[in-house]
Amino acid sequence: MQDIVLKGADISAAEIEKSLESWLKGKTEGVERVLIIPPDYTRSMSGAGQITAMLYRKLKDSFYVDVLPALGTHERMSDAEIVKMFGDEIPTERFLYHNWRTDIVDLGEVPSSYIKEISEGKLDYPIKVQVNRRLVDGTYGLVISVGQVVPHEVVGMANYTKNVLVGCGGKDMIDKTHFLGAVYGMERLMGRDHSPVRKVFDYAEEKFLSKMPLEYMLTVMRQEGARGYMKGLFAGRQRALFEQAVELSTRTNFDLLDEPLKKVVVYLDPEHYKSTWLGNKSIYRTRMAIADGGELIVIAPGVRHFGEDEDIDKLIRKYGYKGTEYVLDAVNKNEDLRGGLSAAAHLIHGSSEGRFKITYCPGKMTKEEIEGAGFSYMQLQEALAKYDVNALKDGMNRLESGEEVFYISNPSLGLWALAKHFEA
Repeated sequence: MQDIVLKGADISAAEIEKSLESWLKGKTEGVERVLIIPPDYTRSMSGAGQITAMLYRKLKDSFYVDVLPALGTHERMSDAEIVKMFGDEIPTERFLYHNWRTDIVDLGEVPSSYIKEISEGKLDYPIKVQVNRRLVDGTYGLVISVGQVVPHEVVGMANYTKNVLVGCGGKDMIDKTHFLGAVYGMERLMGRDHSPVRKVFDYAEEKFLSKMPLEYMLTVMRQEGARGYMKGLFAGRQRALFEQAVELSTRTNFDLLDEPLKKVVVYLDPEHYKSTWLGNKSIYRTRMAIADGGELIVIAPGVRHFGEDEDIDKLIRKYGYKGTEYVLDAVNKNEDLRGGLSAAAHLIHGSSEGRFKITYCPGKMTKEEIEGAGFSYMQLQEALAKYDVNALKDGMNRLESGEEVFYISNPSLGLWALAKHFEA
């Protein structure tokens, strides 16, 4: 069966079902067990939940099927989140848990000489290629990775091999690729395919993953209000499919502006955003659009801690979001931060580098916690009274007071940037 390539204004469930039917026939010959790797609930708008449920429905009667959410460092999914994202047809016992600290095996290493080359001499450490042991222990004759291609602050464009190497990867890969991307510069890689981090993933795919029974299913989504539209679905093993998805996402998920924004208000849905680790998408995805001296206001009723992981949370509380120079100096001087490079990278990404003010309005954190991490603080109720998220529309709004604000109801599916950042 040939690869799946679907593009459209709103790809229907019937179109997806039809494509999967014939595609699976060509992939399952001689297979007894199948592992599906979708993203977790933090990416429930990726369309991957619907596709995972479809795959399970088509495979369950002839194959033993497990589902391993690509958690990375995120919290384990609750039973309620599983049902919301995947429906109730897949038994909960079929969902496996990936522990990024203990469930991994080493496949090899990306050499320090290569890291030095692609980082322009900024870093020269080796990176272990680690994946969940279930992917390589021979249990599964087919592994299907399902996820969304969308702008991403670490790798440039999310998914493809990232779902396996980070979502189902280990601490060394997660820490060091996050730090590599941060040191190289978020603005230089965000929204681009061939970043240094992607080159690490490509190296690992060629040297260590190529013989795995692995297939990729990649979605491109467009969010309009509460509705998500699937604009593209690509399935197969070839990198060219990812490149097609990148090109479509570039046209679908980018909001390129001619003039910088003075005030941006971002709303974080409390079901999906419970930490600044996730909520700082509000910063990553808008940093290239906000004017010097401007302000980003993050309305975050569900945010209750900094890191999804307890150790990372402690590091964020200790060092805070205080800019690249501060963080790099702290890494050099402090062993705990050197041992948590993904946290160090996150601290760099979550800063405005002193260019604009970031005001957090959390539902479940104190003023002292927020200001201790380097942000300004506003009470949630005060923010909601001033910026009525039920009345604001995505894009530019003029308030009754005469103030103009640019509103974003969901930062996860887009990138807002000045067009000059992407000029050839």
